[in-house]
Amino acid sequence: MEYDKMLTRLYGSLPEKSISKERFELPKLDSTVQGKKTIIKNFSQAIKSVKRDEKAFYKYITKETATAGVLADGKLTLTGKFWPEVLEKLFNNYLKEYVLCHECGKPDTEIAERSGVKMLKCTACGALSPLKKIR
Repeated sequence: MEYDKMLTRLYGSLPEKSISKERFELPKLDSTVQGKKTIIKNFSQAIKSVKRDEKAFYKYITKETATAGVLADGKLTLTGKFWPEVLEKLFNNYLKEYVLCHECGKPDTEIAERSGVKMLKCTACGALSPLKKIR
């Protein structure tokens, strides 16, 4: 019984944020195909919501789709037709590799450089994971 009282007291002293079990929702890309081009309307907004640099994801997506792109006014215009499912899969792959912690799966990460190697540092669990270079 003493244990239950201590546990209740502990939970009472924790901030609301650490008790809450809300999950981080991954953003969705809002894209449309217009003629021979694909426009991702919320490109900047989606990348900022996961606290990453627009240029890094721009480089990633243009390499993965093997096409050219133009980033302007928060939108990315890709040359070629790419359906929303394809772009969503690429975005999710990027998030798994460069945003979500490889150990605990939380999005509380930042990119740090150690001895010339870019690392994904988790602020939730403290894990460090080397990142693949975007070629």
